[in-house]
Amino acid sequence: MRPCARGRPGDRVTAHYAFPPAHAYALNRCLFRLKSDTAFRARFLAEPEAAMAEAGLGEEEPRGALAALDRDRLGALGAHPYLVFMADLRLRMERSPETFEEF
Repeated sequence: MRPCARGRPGDRVTAHYAFPPAHAYALNRCLFRLKSDTAFRARFLAEPEAAMAEAGLGEEEPRGALAALDRDRLGALGAHPYLVFMADLRLRMERSPETFEEF
């Protein structure tokens, strides 16, 4: 354990950032692919269930939250907030490119 910068040696340091839990790896990997992989994003838009199965999302709860892009539910399931934001943005850009013409 590292000593706390403003405390006594042995004080526990509380992290200000909570890393995504390991059980949410498939969800975060799927969000990353939605953000970064044009072909996967196109498959997701055409057939969301098939794309989520391809990404390894087997449980119903993450699939429902991802299909609805419910930020609160995704966060509660361990999704990284940046990946949720960027996946949502990229999907909205694909669905209505004219909205983001000058983005």
